[in-house]
Amino acid sequence: MKILFQDDYIVAVNKPAGMLVHRSKIDRNESVFAMQLLRNQIGQYVYPVHRLDKPTSGALLFALDSSVARSMTDLFTHGAVYKSYLAIVRGYAASFDEINHPLKEQLDKMTDASASPDKPAQSAITRYKCLNTIELPYPVGRYASCRYSLLEVIPKTGRKHQIRRHMKHIFHPIIGDTSHGDSRHNHFFREHFNCKRLLLAATRLKFTHPQSGHDIQISAPLESSFQCVINKLGWIFPTDQ
Repeated sequence: MKILFQDDYIVAVNKPAGMLVHRSKIDRNESVFAMQLLRNQIGQYVYPVHRLDKPTSGALLFALDSSVARSMTDLFTHGAVYKSYLAIVRGYAASFDEINHPLKEQLDKMTDASASPDKPAQSAITRYKCLNTIELPYPVGRYASCRYSLLEVIPKTGRKHQIRRHMKHIFHPIIGDTSHGDSRHNHFFREHFNCKRLLLAATRLKFTHPQSGHDIQISAPLESSFQCVINKLGWIFPTDQ
């Protein structure tokens, strides 16, 4: 795995799309996990301090001991970690916006069997900035052409599938999202761009190191499968955003 940052306390990797962070009852048939791969790669136990969905690629952070793991988890829980994502969505999105829409906890029948289904919705806030747009002369659905936007997305809270659910809520679902997306546009991207993945990537993390107190910024290059789509659309990913 590509290591983006490592010191005596934390290590960050660039997780590929389609890989689970750790073993889960949900995907019993999976045999490759970021946590185990990294442990074998660096020769020591690692502690996950946040999660990325299986289809999401990008910057994934681990701690190298339990006390640092607790400190980093607290930073994530209290919103002290700046997280930036890149996404391609359906339609022309606004130049910038804040989505303030509470989300009910999504429970899995296998892993959350004992959890209460009556828990109230939790506060969830996502901000985004539109970096580029395009209209293509292909009919998708009932329209003669199709429009897409490239977004920088910054979640201020960390609810399950928050970005994907919020983008669906504002009618700009992420391309390649088979749970919350638009199957017609997903099919269009498979057929025209050979894109078979979720077009969502965690590109940056910024936080104060829990041991040194230094400001840490971690950047994750896009996977070739994501970058190829951007290139075909004629967009330039602005790395200084």
